[in-house]
Amino acid sequence: MEDYHKPDQQTVQALRNIASRLRINSIKATTAAGNGHPTSCCSVAEIMSVLFFHTMKYRPEDPRNFNSDRFIMSKDHAAPALYSMWVETGFLKESEMLNMCQVDSTLEGHSAPRQQFVDVTTGSLGQGLGVACGMAYTGKYFDKSSYRVFCLLGDGEMSEGSVWEAMSFASYYQLDNLVAIMDINRLGQSDPAPLQHQVEKYQKRCEAFGWHAIIVDGHSVEELCKALSQARHQPTAIIAKTLKGKGIPTVEDKLGWHAKTLPKDMAESVMKDLQSRIMTTSKHLYPPAPVEDSPPVSLRNIRMPTAPNYKPGEKISTRKAYGMALAKIGRYNERVVVLDADTNNLTYSEIFKNEHPNRFVECYIAQQNMVSVAMGCAARERNVVFASTLASFFPRAYDQLRMAALSESNINLCGSHCGLSTGEEGPTLMGLEDMAMFRALPMATIFYPSDGVSTEKAVELATNTKGVCYIRTSRQDSPIIYNSNEDFHVGQAKVVYQNKEDQVTVVAAGVNLHEALAAAEHLKKERISVRVIDPFTIKPLDVKTIIDHTRATRGRILTVEDHYYEGGLGEAVCSAIVNESGFNLHRLAVSHVPRSGKPHELLKVYGIDRDAIAQAVRKMLSSSTNAK
Repeated sequence: MEDYHKPDQQTVQALRNIASRLRINSIKATTAAGNGHPTSCCSVAEIMSVLFFHTMKYRPEDPRNFNSDRFIMSKDHAAPALYSMWVETGFLKESEMLNMCQVDSTLEGHSAPRQQFVDVTTGSLGQGLGVACGMAYTGKYFDKSSYRVFCLLGDGEMSEGSVWEAMSFASYYQLDNLVAIMDINRLGQSDPAPLQHQVEKYQKRCEAFGWHAIIVDGHSVEELCKALSQARHQPTAIIAKTLKGKGIPTVEDKLGWHAKTLPKDMAESVMKDLQSRIMTTSKHLYPPAPVEDSPPVSLRNIRMPTAPNYKPGEKISTRKAYGMALAKIGRYNERVVVLDADTNNLTYSEIFKNEHPNRFVECYIAQQNMVSVAMGCAARERNVVFASTLASFFPRAYDQLRMAALSESNINLCGSHCGLSTGEEGPTLMGLEDMAMFRALPMATIFYPSDGVSTEKAVELATNTKGVCYIRTSRQDSPIIYNSNEDFHVGQAKVVYQNKEDQVTVVAAGVNLHEALAAAEHLKKERISVRVIDPFTIKPLDVKTIIDHTRATRGRILTVEDHYYEGGLGEAVCSAIVNESGFNLHRLAVSHVPRSGKPHELLKVYGIDRDAIAQAVRKMLSSSTNAK
């Protein structure tokens, strides 16, 4: 056990002064902005003061130093409290904080990674602890370093199931370097929180999840200092009983003041009172420096050591090729880590697991937490992270994916068993909306490989691509169509079948690319020539290649996809050619909720197999002839 040294009275007073200044700055900034959550800031003033100027070890001049303790503000509506701490350190100017929420300010109503002291945005409640778990796991098992991770949660977000997914993960992996501080201020947005001030119930719940839980007076600097210094053999939960709006007499512990700023005259009166509580002290507090024991890491220009080892015509599923590619690139760089959600024998991430067991993280059936943990593992460029599950399971984690995109997190996701390829399992396990989901994420990249070679290239490219990357893989085996030395790039399509007499351009990916090639061979016997394009990435789409080749086929273009009509490849192509005159686009996709069946049967039933493609081409040519 670390020896606890009770802070002297000068230190205690200095910490109280910092808490008072936090309240003043938060009230001043939110009143000036006419926006914000001052009462939520006031309830955490002492917690933030003790964390930033007594407990945490970090370098204020270098907020993302990889040796420093990490802090996640899960209750991110209290962002001004965080800004106030960085004003206190001198990293921010008070004038910057007073400009909060203005269009030219980098300080927003909820924190964003454009500020160096923010690793991820957590404006959507219930997600911070999962990110903190990823950071703590990295610190304990990958970095093997002494830095700790602190996460501040509100009692309102404790109703989110994702919080308890993270609690379970942390105890299972014995993340004794993780501390969750729970601001139990009783009041939510419109009603009191379910347990209000029943802190003993919070304690029992945390203990039931395998955490060491300590109840404290959240406004007592002394109690907070002691609790945050206790021995750690498991993750620690500090259950801090607080009052919302503490320090604002007419608002304190009153319902109806959430997300409301104080009127100017009221704010001035309260700030004057708070200023009078600041006592002169000779003690000036500085954050203690971190222990410099984290290894240097380079994630730049990670490449496969050799070209893909597949032969043309050889059959392999893209999901298995994904697993083999992970294991291969993992041999080259020890910071490649892989997460899965109890599907590693389906996604084939088990190949990586078997070869690199110490860099595989089983997240179990908690997909929301898996995405958050991935964000935490990737933070501060400590790891290249891949996380995989079935494509149909990612919609459950869409809010986490949205936060990852807004946080500019570099995480790579793989959804296997996409489309109708789950066959007999039925529609609940068919990922038929995943492309629409990921296309809507800002700056996301969507890879849709069609064979083993392109899958391996997708994994390699995702490793070096910024932002959220999604790789869409299929269940069934398909033949290799690319040579091992084929060069692939993000946003660059491949023309895989063509001649000078082509009459229709067909754009297809995954299993449908193979159906399109089979249709092209069949139509050739009828003296109908088609051009086939593999887009490789759905976002960004190779607009130039698609438009140029569609012009070459007299404006006739057909898209085929193992996805619903809404939001997938067809609509991506529609957006690309919307301003082109003389183009005739026809689309094939899954038109309604499918049923169980063998994959090849389902492709036929729902009109996206080779016969449907051939018939669509004939219809387009017949329509053109009739029009003439």
